[in-house]
Amino acid sequence: MTVFDDIRLLRVTFLRGPNLWTYRSALETWLDLGALEDWPSDRLPGFVDRLCSALPTLPEHHCGVGEAGGFGQRLREGTWLGHVLEHVVIELLNLAGMPTGFGQTRGTSQRGVYRMVFRARDEVVARAALTQGHRLLMGVVNDRAVDVDAAVAAVREAIDDAYLGPSTAHIVACATERGIPHLRLNDGNLVQLGHGRRQHRIWTAETDRTSAIAQAIAGDKDLTKRLLAEVGVPVPEGRVAASPDVAWEIAEDIGLPVVVKPADGNHGRGVTLDLRTREQVEAAWVVAERHGSEVLVERFVPGDEHRLLVVDGTVVAAARGESAWVEGDGRGTVRALVDAQINADPRRGDTEDHPLARLRVDTDGVIRQDLARQGLEPDSVPAAGRRVLIQRNGNVAIDCTDEVHPELARVVELAARTVGLDIAGVDLVAEDIGRPLAEQGGAIVEVNAGPGLLAHLKPAVGHPRPVGRAIVEHLFPKDGECADGRIPIIGIAGSGDSTAVARLTAWLLQLAGHAVGLACRDGLYLAGRRIDDADACDSQVAQRLLISREVDCAVFENGAATILDQGLAYDRCSIGVVTDLGGAEALARHDIQEASQLPRVLRTQVDVVLADGAAVLDADDPAVAALAEHCDGEVLLYATDPAPLAAHRAGGGRAVRHDSRGLWLCEGAAERMLALHGEPSLPPHVLLPAVAAAWAHGLSPALLAAGIETFADHAIQ
Repeated sequence: MTVFDDIRLLRVTFLRGPNLWTYRSALETWLDLGALEDWPSDRLPGFVDRLCSALPTLPEHHCGVGEAGGFGQRLREGTWLGHVLEHVVIELLNLAGMPTGFGQTRGTSQRGVYRMVFRARDEVVARAALTQGHRLLMGVVNDRAVDVDAAVAAVREAIDDAYLGPSTAHIVACATERGIPHLRLNDGNLVQLGHGRRQHRIWTAETDRTSAIAQAIAGDKDLTKRLLAEVGVPVPEGRVAASPDVAWEIAEDIGLPVVVKPADGNHGRGVTLDLRTREQVEAAWVVAERHGSEVLVERFVPGDEHRLLVVDGTVVAAARGESAWVEGDGRGTVRALVDAQINADPRRGDTEDHPLARLRVDTDGVIRQDLARQGLEPDSVPAAGRRVLIQRNGNVAIDCTDEVHPELARVVELAARTVGLDIAGVDLVAEDIGRPLAEQGGAIVEVNAGPGLLAHLKPAVGHPRPVGRAIVEHLFPKDGECADGRIPIIGIAGSGDSTAVARLTAWLLQLAGHAVGLACRDGLYLAGRRIDDADACDSQVAQRLLISREVDCAVFENGAATILDQGLAYDRCSIGVVTDLGGAEALARHDIQEASQLPRVLRTQVDVVLADGAAVLDADDPAVAALAEHCDGEVLLYATDPAPLAAHRAGGGRAVRHDSRGLWLCEGAAERMLALHGEPSLPPHVLLPAVAAAWAHGLSPALLAAGIETFADHAIQ
C-alpha cells in the first residue's frame, strides 16, 4: 500500500467577523494535498470504508445533494481530500458537543492547493479541531490505527477551556435571537451586549445594573435577614456565633432544632440542617467555619429548599430541591450505595452541563455529619431495606415555576427589591410553594447576587425556563429606544481614496451632533481625537470603537485585505459603502489576480447591511452597482454620469450625482442641488460616497453643505 505524506497546512487564518465565506467567524486553511491531488476518495483502496467505520455518522452530512447522506454519496463517487478534511473537522466538532454545519473547500490557481473553511466560534477550539481532524484523516488514509475518542476528547477539552459558561451562553443566545450583537471582553464570562453607548455588560447573571452595594448586602446573610425582617419578609431567627460554645448558647436561646451555616458562603456549602444536640451544633460550627468568615445559627424551618429567580422585580422561574436517600442491601457500604443509587444518575456530574452534582461522601462534612447522626460512616454497611439519608436538601433542580402562589411571589419580589438586586436568586424553605409563605411558617433564608441559571435551564425534572430572555428584556426592552443595542455603523470598502471618504463621512456625522468613532488607515479616532495612529483597518484595532461607551455612531474603513485576512470588525451595519474595485495587485497571496475577482470579496460589505439600512454604491462602475442585488435594505447610488442612475431613479430610488454645476440629491424624478459657496476642495469620487452615506443616515441638505464647506478647516485631525 502506498504511504502518503501528510497534507500540508500552508497557513491558517481565523476570520473574526463577516468575511468572504460567511457572516460569522470562521477558520480558513490553505492546504497542499501533494501527491494526494491524484488520489480522490474513490481511488484510495479501502479508504471510504475505513473512514465511515471510524466516523459512522460522517456520511450523513448534507453535502452537494442538499440532504442527509449527501457526503456519503460524494465519498463513493470520489471527492478530493481537502473536502474530506473539512467534513472530518466538522464531525469532530459535532461529536464534541459544538454543532457546526458550515464548511466549504475551493480550489486555487495552484494545482493541489485548496482553501478550506469551517464555522468557528472560537479560534483555539477551531485550531484544536483542525489539528485532530488532520491527524485522524491521515491515519485513515495510510491505514493506521486512529483513536476517535481521544480526538473528540481533545476538542471537548478545548471547548471546556474556551467557551462561555452555560448561564452566560444562554443569555448571549437569547440576545442573538433579538438581533443584539455581543463581544466577549475576556477569557471568562464578561460579555458586552450591544455597541457603544447602547451597550450593557453581563458577567454570568450579573449586569452593569447590578449594584455593588446590593451585592455586598446579599453577601452578608445576617445583614440581609435584618433588612428583610424590617420590611415584613419572614426570615428565620438567628445570630452570628463566634465559637462552638456560643453556637450552642444561641441554639438554646432560639430553640431546637437549628441550622448552622456560613454567613457569607454560597452553593449550600457548609450548611447543616435540623440540628438537635450540642454535639451536632458544635460539629456543624466547625464545618461552617471552613466555608465563610462568620457562622450563623438559625431556627430550623421545616420544608423543602426552593430557589426563585427574580429579574427586574418579577419572579421568572422557580426550582425545588429534594432529599437524597439510599436503601441498604446488607452488602454494600454507604459509599458504594451512593455511587450505585445516586451518582449513577446520568443527570449527575462534575460540570455545569449536569443539572445535579455528584455527592462526595468522603469529603462533604455535612453529609458525614448526617450519617453520624444515623450511627453510620462512609464504610458502614446498612441492613437490607434500611433507608439512609445522604443529603437533606439536594440540588435545587426540580422546576416548580407554575406552582408559585402569587402572594409568595410578592414576598420574594419584595425581598429582591429590599436588597436592591436587579437579578436575584432568592432561597426559601417551605413545605408547599403553592401557599403563602407566612401561612405555613416558611421563611426566606438567603438572597443571592449573580445566581446560577442552570437549575432553570436544565432542570432534573420539569420544563426548562428561558430565563435569559427575561434578562435580555430587562437590559434591552423591546419597546425601548435601544431595543437591539446597536449604534449606527457606516462601513466603507474600497481602495485609493476610501480613507478620505471615511474621514469626510465621520466629519459630517460629527457635525450632526454624534459622538463619532472613526477607524481608518490614518488611525483610530474618538469624538475627533486620534487615540491610536496604528492602521485601524485592522479589525482588532477597529473593534475598540464598539467597546467605547462614548461612541454613538461609528465609521469603519475596510479594504479587501481586511475582509480576506480578518473579516469585518462588526456583524451588521446601517450603511455599507463600496467605492471601487481597485487594489487587486496587492492581493496575490489571496489568489486574486484581477479586479473581476473583487466583487465576490467586497459584496461582504453589502451583505451585512441591515434591512432598515442602505447600501451606497458607485454607479459609474457597473460591477460595483451590480452589488445592489445583495443588499437587504435600500440602495442609494452615486455617479458623475447621469445615465447609470436613470433606471434606479425611475423606480423611485435615491441617488447623488455631480455635474459642472455642483452636487445633486435625487429621489425619483425630483432633485435638489446642494447650496455650496464656491467649488468644494475635495474631488467628486470622495464627495459623492460620503455625501450619499450621510444623506442615507438622515442628514439634511443644509447640514451636508455646511459639512462639506467646513471639512478642510475643522475635520478630524
